Amino acid sequence: MNPQDAVDLGREALMIATLVSAPVLVAGMIVGLLIGLLQALTQIQEQTVAFVPKLAAMAVTLAFALPWIITRLVEYAQELIESIPNTL
Repeated sequence: MNPQDAVDLGREALMIATLVSAPVLVAGMIVGLLIGLLQALTQIQEQTVAFVPKLAAMAVTLAFALPWIITRLVEYAQELIESIPNTL
């Protein structure tokens, strides 16, 4: 295995990790932004008010996106395992 192959494997792993985590993180970011805006408008600065809706939105998003996430990870693992003989 040459260094370029290792760099390519690392880059692809980081890309898959970013792609898989994006739906949950985006949901948390959007809900956090909306709750922050609501808190700024009402001047309620309680930390738990922001935490619970973000947690709930992220859990719901994870529940809906989990089949897609598992499919992507299995595809990546299959490609990685199938490429082992070619890298030796």
